[in-house]
Amino acid sequence: MPALKAPVLFNTPEADRILAALQVFPPDSPWNEDISKRPVLTNSKEMIAGIGADKHLAYNLDMAFILVPGTQPRKEVKALLYPQESDPGPYPIPDNAPIECWPLDGRTLEAAQQGKEDADRHVLVVDPVHRMLYEFWQGHRTEAGWTCSCAAAFDLASNKLRPEGWTSSDAAGLPVFPAVIRFDEVERGLVEHAMRFTVRNTRKAYVHPATHCASRKDDPDLPRMGERFRLKADFDVSGYSPHVQAILKGLKKYGMFVADNGGDWRLSVAPDARIKGLEELKRLKGSDFEVVEPAGEDKRPRAR
Repeated sequence: MPALKAPVLFNTPEADRILAALQVFPPDSPWNEDISKRPVLTNSKEMIAGIGADKHLAYNLDMAFILVPGTQPRKEVKALLYPQESDPGPYPIPDNAPIECWPLDGRTLEAAQQGKEDADRHVLVVDPVHRMLYEFWQGHRTEAGWTCSCAAAFDLASNKLRPEGWTSSDAAGLPVFPAVIRFDEVERGLVEHAMRFTVRNTRKAYVHPATHCASRKDDPDLPRMGERFRLKADFDVSGYSPHVQAILKGLKKYGMFVADNGGDWRLSVAPDARIKGLEELKRLKGSDFEVVEPAGEDKRPRAR
């Protein structure tokens, strides 16, 4: 792995080189599992119809992140809403940590860090040397220091999940960074991990690797947090540009997890202007996908 002596933003060639050498979770992790042959869920068609079989695939240029050296100084980040489900600090969060949607939202970094909008405001910090990930929901940088609503730490060398019933920076209790579509991987020709997407209505249940739900609805045809969808094997990707083909091939092999409540069929993409052709994703519809049988057990804990 290239040496890392100072924080590096996600949308740089230096970050690309580091990410290419970083193993994100073990090879046998659910995130790295080839699910192209897994059986289809019995009520897959009903679940697809409930989300919207005729709705188009969409995307958010949202999940910015930063890579930090192993010597990055640690700071306290006060968890205001879910301190009991937050991992203890201090955390190696740098002064130039990006906020979700920056820089393509047009704000300066300082304005984004101090913004008052009612939004998820994810902050994602990756320590490649120690293979640790730190994620914050509703992160704000104030004169007194950083605050958030929830703070979660993930060991990228382990398959250990969050405690049962715990949230994270995502409502499903999942990590965000491992699911983000990045420039370095679309440039190589394949997104080699499960992705994340949102739907408006979810069920009061979750399935591993998710550990938390965010609904009070019991309809069995609504997806659970952690529900895994994949692009159908016979979908023709040949008419798409190279970066989009890399995404579609990944959706066939690794699929995408329901990770949060939000707009239907919305994939998370790093806000990196180097990623091209994303508008082509809107040519896909919900009917191009299917839901696969989960490997984990159905859970029904308390809802957020």
